[in-house]
Amino acid sequence: MIKKLLLFLLGLVFVFSTASKIHAAQKIYYFYGNGCPHCGVVDEYFSSNGHYDNYPIKKLEIYFNKTNALAFTKTMSDLGIPVKERGVPAIVIGDQVLIGDKPIIEQFTQVADKYLANTEVEKESESKDVALDLTLLSVVSASVVDAINPCAFAVLILLMSTVLSSGDSKRALKSGLFFAAAIFISYLLMGFGLYKALSIGNVSWYFFKIIGWLAIIVGLLNLKDWLWYGKGFLMEVPMSWRPKMKSIIRTVTSPVGAFGVGFVVSLFLLPCTSGPYVVILGMLAQKVNQLKAISYLVLYNLIFVSPMILITYAVYKGFDPKKAEQERKKRLRVLHLIAGLLMIGIGIIVLFGWI
Repeated sequence: MIKKLLLFLLGLVFVFSTASKIHAAQKIYYFYGNGCPHCGVVDEYFSSNGHYDNYPIKKLEIYFNKTNALAFTKTMSDLGIPVKERGVPAIVIGDQVLIGDKPIIEQFTQVADKYLANTEVEKESESKDVALDLTLLSVVSASVVDAINPCAFAVLILLMSTVLSSGDSKRALKSGLFFAAAIFISYLLMGFGLYKALSIGNVSWYFFKIIGWLAIIVGLLNLKDWLWYGKGFLMEVPMSWRPKMKSIIRTVTSPVGAFGVGFVVSLFLLPCTSGPYVVILGMLAQKVNQLKAISYLVLYNLIFVSPMILITYAVYKGFDPKKAEQERKKRLRVLHLIAGLLMIGIGIIVLFGWI
């Protein structure tokens, strides 16, 4: 069952990663800012000449609309416009960009007429971008990497063994669920905090590319652990931290205690789980608005804790935690291999600008 699930996930990533973008009906995009005097000049020019009625112009305000601002940044990056040359008013006509009121007024009709002569545009229908959304795929893939992380498994198995020593399976079930809930809440809060920090800092196109390389580095380190496990830097909880972490977990005797320990242990897990999370947070800060980011973070962390819930239920039904630990150790290398491939895939998606 596990092998089939892993093969399915790898196949899904391959299909989506190799798919090309689907382009919707073309429009002319006009990026402007409320209060910008040069934008006012262009707006007056378009209005007085009837261009809003005669051309498929889509207006996008970027000073107060973050979604439009993100679209502007991505569009300029995709078209290779240097950061220092970007500004409003800006007109995007196919793969051509006109920036500034004078270039727009002098060249708009010529460039737009030539563009429309070579493309089919329905002036009265509002077209939508139908680009393949690889952001969701990246979120799911990175969360799977975190979910199958060997150190997260090890922590839960140790917790379940400790609680089961009392002989109360129902208490073990509640403890495992409370522990997973604490991990979910702490990671969700930490993730939202970092997302807000990156959003306020106005993540640049260059930082977004750094995120792509970070994903590849995390992937390569996991592949290293697949090939030479235990040598050099290990993508797991540092060895020096493990005795302290184990001593904390062994103090758990109740579901409430498991809930509290979950918040503490989440800090120990950061070295081996933060890589994929940071990559996704940097991506969300650059690509989506806050509401959508929150929904992605909830999805990410639900997937992240899902194996903890499944293992908890299996142990409650009689699965021996010692056997679970044996299975975990047996599959350490394979888990690192899957994590490495998924993270490298995310890095490639980011660097090639597919999202």
